[in-house]
Amino acid sequence: MSRLAILLGDPSGVGPEMACKLLANANVRDAAELLLVADPAALASGSRIAGVELPLTRVESPDAPVPPGRIGWLPYDTLGGAAPEIGTSNAASGACAMRSLEIAADAVTRAAVQGIIFAPFNKHSLRLGGLDEEDELRWMAQRWRVPGFVCEFNITGDLWTSRVTSHVPLREVAALINEHAIGEAVRIIDRALKQAGVAAPRIAVSGLNPHAGDGGSIGQEEIEVIEPAVKALQRAGLDARGPYSPDTVFIAARRGDFDAVVSMYHDQGQIAMKLMGFESGVTLHGGLPVPVATPASGSAFDIAGRGVARIEGLRAAFDLCARMARG
Repeated sequence: MSRLAILLGDPSGVGPEMACKLLANANVRDAAELLLVADPAALASGSRIAGVELPLTRVESPDAPVPPGRIGWLPYDTLGGAAPEIGTSNAASGACAMRSLEIAADAVTRAAVQGIIFAPFNKHSLRLGGLDEEDELRWMAQRWRVPGFVCEFNITGDLWTSRVTSHVPLREVAALINEHAIGEAVRIIDRALKQAGVAAPRIAVSGLNPHAGDGGSIGQEEIEVIEPAVKALQRAGLDARGPYSPDTVFIAARRGDFDAVVSMYHDQGQIAMKLMGFESGVTLHGGLPVPVATPASGSAFDIAGRGVARIEGLRAAFDLCARMARG
């Protein structure tokens, strides 16, 4: 079986509770070899809130053997034994989450694990804790010296999305839309869908402007940039179509007309996908050497510590990562 690294996410949010609930499931433990990378104080907090006791075997390295049915626990200490401050963004929890990501990334470099699943991070906490990249995806790409395009995929059921731009201010988006970037966003999701078992992905490309520019009366990007990019992809043999109006393309996609939608910016796709399946949605980091997945939901500071966090999205992220790691 493949070995997967499990991270608790932000210790101040619902991540530790979600991860402990997931790992308490015997079917999860049977699906892959599991390496839990966790600060002891964060793990104790998550176990207490979730009300579970996990079958842990402490290990000193990410490739150490673990008995069947048990979870290898690779501890590290950033919280100094202090319980995390629940329900708020802070530097201590950000540094704790960053350290877990560093250890997991090193384990990938050593070929000790074939995938990473993490419970929700909080990007503000990560930045307070030392993240100096746009997000954790770009941090991993730099850490692993990934030369090509990387992108977040959001997945709800059988529908996938990628995006041309990600965590950048909206005022900067139009300047970043070009034929090369659109081509990369389409090609990367085409490859990932094939890796996940879709033989011939059907990919819709969204416009940038309302009504996809309405024939040029609400902007020229569709005519000058997006349509030529789609035609170039079609000539290269990809089943890419568009540009489609952003306010209706997800209706067709939900109906089953497409396997994926490529949006131009973050909220164009995220809002639609989260409305269709917030609790079970998955974010997959595309373009990396191994699958890295997390639930589409966030750190949920408002309900942290109450024991009510649901884990459908984390379970879906685990199942997808395990399947892709085996492939």
